[in-house]
Amino acid sequence: MATGVVYLIPNIISQNTQTEVISAQVQDAIKATDIFLVEDLRTARRYVSSLQLGLTIENLDFRILDKKTTFEQCFEIAQLALEGKNLGVISESGCPGVADPGARLVHMAQQLGVTCKPLVGPSSILMALMASGFNGQSFAFHGYLPIDRKARQQKIRELEKESREKDQTQIFMDTPYRNEPLLMDILKVARPDSFLCIARDITGEKELIKTKPVAKWNAREIELKKIPTIFLLYAN
Repeated sequence: MATGVVYLIPNIISQNTQTEVISAQVQDAIKATDIFLVEDLRTARRYVSSLQLGLTIENLDFRILDKKTTFEQCFEIAQLALEGKNLGVISESGCPGVADPGARLVHMAQQLGVTCKPLVGPSSILMALMASGFNGQSFAFHGYLPIDRKARQQKIRELEKESREKDQTQIFMDTPYRNEPLLMDILKVARPDSFLCIARDITGEKELIKTKPVAKWNAREIELKKIPTIFLLYAN
């Protein structure tokens, strides 16, 4: 029996952008998938349905793979690929395996010798870096910064120092409803001559990717509330 494949299936990062950012290769992989591993059943089904691939959603096998999924459970899931099943990992947004619980399944599949096939799709992290003008040869993604304001400000100082010492782009984010407090903290503690790029609603109707020195940013001039945003800091 032939071993199955783990398809890493990208999702849209802004609503109603399927026709612009989801390729035919991704659509073919979805058609070839036997079992879908997703964070949320409802949104995953809606996404696959929106692609209009002629599939009957009710007949498809969707299973939960989220931050609560253990390595032991990932081992059991990966075994299905050894039995010939094609697995499809779909993130809630963007590319699976990057700042995403799907990485655990991929790690396990790799240990079992299962082919893991990444598919091209929108990645807010890389797209923000591409358009920032910052160092693309040395960069680090830090995910979410601390919720506590004092700890968050300290983290920003540390990232700025590391950027300056290593000539490294620092990339981070927060939940959309905390974007504005995060921006205020950056403008408060970062050096005026450090550069800040704000990448808002990438691929969406409100997309804006702009780089300026910290001293030239005004928090009131940009709307970030409840809008997915990536922040990039570069101190040279």
